[in-house]
Amino acid sequence: MSHIVIIGAGQAGAALAAKLRALDFDGSITMIGEEPSPPYQRPPLSKKYLLGDMALERLYLRPPEFYAENGITLRLSDTAVAIDRADRAVIAGGEAIGYDQLALTTGAVPRRLPGAIGGALGGVHVVRTLADVDAMAPAFRPGAKVLIVGGGYIGLEAAAVAATLGLHVTLIEAAPRILQRVAAPQTADYFRDLHRAHGVDLREGTALTRLLGSDHVTGAELSDGTVLDLDFVIAGIGVTPATELAQAAGLTTEMGIAVDDRGQTSDPHIWAAGDCTSLPFRGRRIRLESVQNAIDQAEAVAENMRGADRPYVPQPWFWSDQYDVKLQIAGLNTGHDRVVVRPGDRPGSASHWYFAADTLLAVDAMNDPRAYMIGKRLIEAGRSPDAAALADPATDLKGLLTA
Repeated sequence: MSHIVIIGAGQAGAALAAKLRALDFDGSITMIGEEPSPPYQRPPLSKKYLLGDMALERLYLRPPEFYAENGITLRLSDTAVAIDRADRAVIAGGEAIGYDQLALTTGAVPRRLPGAIGGALGGVHVVRTLADVDAMAPAFRPGAKVLIVGGGYIGLEAAAVAATLGLHVTLIEAAPRILQRVAAPQTADYFRDLHRAHGVDLREGTALTRLLGSDHVTGAELSDGTVLDLDFVIAGIGVTPATELAQAAGLTTEMGIAVDDRGQTSDPHIWAAGDCTSLPFRGRRIRLESVQNAIDQAEAVAENMRGADRPYVPQPWFWSDQYDVKLQIAGLNTGHDRVVVRPGDRPGSASHWYFAADTLLAVDAMNDPRAYMIGKRLIEAGRSPDAAALADPATDLKGLLTA
C-alpha cells in the first residue's frame, strides 16, 4: 500500500491531506507536526483569538476527529529531524518512517530580535504559533506599555489589537516608512493615519538600538535617542521559509524550497507547498505567504501526486484586519510604476490600483469590497481598465468589467 508522509501540520499540510482523501487516495497518510494542537488557522491568532473573540476550538481547521475518521495519522509534538532520500524515509521520534511520496509543508519561522541587543530577554515575543500568542496574551492589559518592532502587516495588526485593548503602543519601523516592501506610499499613508488616530506612537526611520533589563525586558533605547519604559515587546520583523530539512537532504532551495509548476522539488518523490516554497510565476521565482496560496498550492500538489500533471498558476490575494478596516489585496504589485487612487463610496473607504505602464497588476482595497472583487476579476482575466477612467469617481466600477 502506498504511503504519503507530510511534514508540517499547518494550513498547507491539512489541505493536502484532506484533498488526497477527497481524490479517493486509499493509501496511508502520516502527517508530522511539531506543535501539540491539530492543524489550526493562523490569521485569527493575532486578531480575534488575542482579542478573546474566538475560542480555541474555532481555530481548528477540521474537528480533531476528522483525521482518525479519514485514516490520517497525526503525529503531533513530533519533529522530523532528517530525510533519507536514498531509503525514502523520514527520521522522526527516533524511528525511520518510510514513504513512497513525501510532501514538505513546513511553513515559515519568525525572525527574532538578536540576542546581542536583548532579544533573548523575557517579555520579548513573536507572533506565529498558538503558543506564541498564549504566551503574550496575559501582557495585553489596559495601561500596559508595549513596543512593536516592525511596520509590516504583522506589526500593524498587533498594534491594532493592543490599542483596541487600551495599551500604550509604540511602533517603530527602521525603513523610511511602514509597509515599504509590500505597499505603495498611498497605502502606507492610509494606515499611518489610521494608527495615529487610535493613539499609536508610530515612528518611521527609527530602529531599535537595544532592549533594557536583566531577566525581563523593562525598556528600550531607540536610534533617535528615545528611552522607553516597557512591559513587553513584540517583534514583527518578518519570517524566513523553513528550509533546513530540505537543505540538509540536498534539495534545491532558492528563496525557499524550489518547486516547479507542479509543486515537485528537485527530487521526483518529494513535493512541497505553502509558505516554505518558492515557485515559478511570470518568468521569475516568488514566495507567497498567504492562506489562499497554502490551500490552493497544496491541493494542486495532491492532484499531481495522484498523476494529474496540472500546472499550478497562483492567483494571489491577501487580507489584513486593523481596527474596523479590512484591507483586501488582489494581485502582486511588483514592478508597478504608478498608482491610481480611487475614493470609495463610504467614508474611510478607498482603493489603490497598481499599474506597470497600462497593465493592471494589483489593487489594495480598504473597506471597499466592491473595488476588491472587480479588481480581482480584472486581474485574473488579464484585463486592464483605462487608468483615467478608473481615477474618475463618476466611473461605474462594474462597467469596467464589460468595457
